[in-house]
Amino acid sequence: MVGMNSSRPVKVIAVTGGKGGVGKTNVSVNMSLALGEMGHRVVLMDADLGLANVDVLLGVKTERDISNVLSGECSLKDLLVEVDTNVRIVPAASGTQEMTSLSVHEHSELIHAFSEIADDLDVLVIDTAAGISDAVVSFVKAAQDVVVVVCDEPTSITDAYALMKLLNRDYKMTRFRVLANMVRSEQEGRNMYSKLLTVTDRFLDVTLQYLGAIPYDESVRKGVRQQRAVLKAFPRSKASLAYKQLATKVDAWPVPSNPRGHLEFFVERLVSGA
Repeated sequence: MVGMNSSRPVKVIAVTGGKGGVGKTNVSVNMSLALGEMGHRVVLMDADLGLANVDVLLGVKTERDISNVLSGECSLKDLLVEVDTNVRIVPAASGTQEMTSLSVHEHSELIHAFSEIADDLDVLVIDTAAGISDAVVSFVKAAQDVVVVVCDEPTSITDAYALMKLLNRDYKMTRFRVLANMVRSEQEGRNMYSKLLTVTDRFLDVTLQYLGAIPYDESVRKGVRQQRAVLKAFPRSKASLAYKQLATKVDAWPVPSNPRGHLEFFVERLVSGA
């Protein structure tokens, strides 16, 4: 694509869940902050385009959002908000209906915008919307690594399964990483993973990898009330320690060595079939 000549590989991770209420945004935010603490340059994109919540969770006031980039009023660089050392966010457009249904042209504008920041970035984390809308699917299928967040509610497992089924059947995606959130015990996390594995093994051609669990922790709620991420507000809490462990695992994932691992390919995959 024109204007894209970055040759540095970037890890692109989509955090998804198939339903609301599983704690996706908390996972995206705290995982990004933990990776930032390890020295990675992270951009967290709030891709819940109609219902922005990353900035709310972090207590960040933003004047502009993605819609200003699409309309050509500013560049993506102008839009990035630094929320911590090494961590910047791309605020979504809260409540602007048009953002939930981007045209192909707007999708490509979005993609083009990313080329400007490609050289200043190690990890791009995408916090997707709940559900399995076209927008969610387009971000997830374009990412290299997909983290599916599940929690202990019957619908969480069925919705996660529905998302994987769609991505496997229609886009031939075969690899998903599963993170159990808000668990009361290690065992509960493993049980959720096993439930999911039982159905995917039976009906889908996919490989799952268990990423571990984030414990249920009142500190997370306290942080949300203070509009601070738990990792920053309560760094010694159980949840924060689990997020640091998670970041260590993410750090160990191989950086894509083929050209498909570069940001321009993420962008092209995002737009193709949009």
